[in-house]
Amino acid sequence: MLSGPEAEDETPRGGSAKNFELPAIDLNCDMGEGMDADARIFPFITSANIACGGHAGDEDTMQRTVALALEYGVAVGAHPSYPDRERFGRVDILGEGFSLEELENRLREQLLRLQEVCFASGTRIRHVKPHGALYNRAARDMEVAGVIARVVADFDPSLAFFGLSGSKMRRAAEAAGLRFVSEVFADRTYRADGSLTPRTEPDALIDDPERAVAQVLRMVKQGSVLTEMGPIGITAETICLHGDGTHAVEFSCRIHDALRSEGIRMAAPL
Repeated sequence: MLSGPEAEDETPRGGSAKNFELPAIDLNCDMGEGMDADARIFPFITSANIACGGHAGDEDTMQRTVALALEYGVAVGAHPSYPDRERFGRVDILGEGFSLEELENRLREQLLRLQEVCFASGTRIRHVKPHGALYNRAARDMEVAGVIARVVADFDPSLAFFGLSGSKMRRAAEAAGLRFVSEVFADRTYRADGSLTPRTEPDALIDDPERAVAQVLRMVKQGSVLTEMGPIGITAETICLHGDGTHAVEFSCRIHDALRSEGIRMAAPL
């Protein structure tokens, strides 16, 4: 990804905080997925990606999660996925009895469900971030990325599109007239092409909080991330934490404090 044509669109941030003022960084977390830690993570994040019925979530979890977002001043985002609760949306089902037309319909349904909850709570959706296997497919598949972007733009063109930094999702978002927000991951490792190491491979997940903090600071301050082939350039505008991670609460606290100690302002994308 970062080594391909899309790399030309990326402008890594070089230098350090001493040389220039770093822009504000967003700290997002996947929420409303049935995890007990959600309420303890909210004080440390600025955006929440709320599951809206595809891989997880129902009216009750959406209402409770939106309420927490309002309590802590956190921006609400939709986290739609393949409709596959049994496998938590982490299996690519497209083409296996599931079509692009069905994907469009299911995405709209999920956005509408969360929108209704938001309206009832006096707030609105600010961004959309696909989940799991759909996210990974859209990162490399322009057709799928385009379908998602068009659904989002038709639904509300003011919404931001969160997607993997350096991926095809950026081009799709821009083609649909959406603002793209380049996302990087605190708790995942990267391959040399800029893609995430698949969860099925060794060392895909980062369990050490010190390592996660170091990766975040390198991405934000230096505009690069380490891979098995050495560092590659990357643009970091929003940092993702997985709410279902074993160390989600500790990671959110440690990363929040590390960014603050470096004088880096945290805020949701405007």
